[in-house]
Amino acid sequence: MLYNEALNGDADCGGVVSYNYFSGEPVSHIDDGRPLFARTQNCSFSLANFFRAQIYSTMATLKIGMEILEREAVKIDCLTGHGGLFKTPVVGQRLMAGAMNSPVSVMETAGEGGAWGIAVLANYAYDSNELSLEDYLNEKIFSKYKSTTIEPVDADVKGFEDYMKLYKAGLSVEKTACENI
Repeated sequence: MLYNEALNGDADCGGVVSYNYFSGEPVSHIDDGRPLFARTQNCSFSLANFFRAQIYSTMATLKIGMEILEREAVKIDCLTGHGGLFKTPVVGQRLMAGAMNSPVSVMETAGEGGAWGIAVLANYAYDSNELSLEDYLNEKIFSKYKSTTIEPVDADVKGFEDYMKLYKAGLSVEKTACENI
């Protein structure tokens, strides 16, 4: 219910921002972590914006890493989402498509999380077949499961870009919290 409510929030979260830092985050140069929620003075503080910011916080450091790839002219054709974020249909997938400005595919096994992925990799290593990992995944794993793909929505792309400006500006607050609390 709360994930779905996030889709009713402003595309930029209305001036609220969340940092999902339980530990250090090297990509943003934070050595420790303090979960943190902040709002701008004239924000639109609502349940929908609060939960959209919670979901966006799961993608913010991924986006910073993707910006490194963008500067190196790496083009992403499609991302495959996997893990608990995708247990609720559409919500995480749509918001990630907007955040990464890329189509996001989700298989019906997406909610199984990391243990499933590790088991797939272990099986690949055990099979010691002649297929590349990419071919193995496409031919032996992904082809067995139904998949849906969501394209980015322009308003979500723009909204996440605006959210990231606030997110990056507030990284110093996160760092200060780690140093002083």
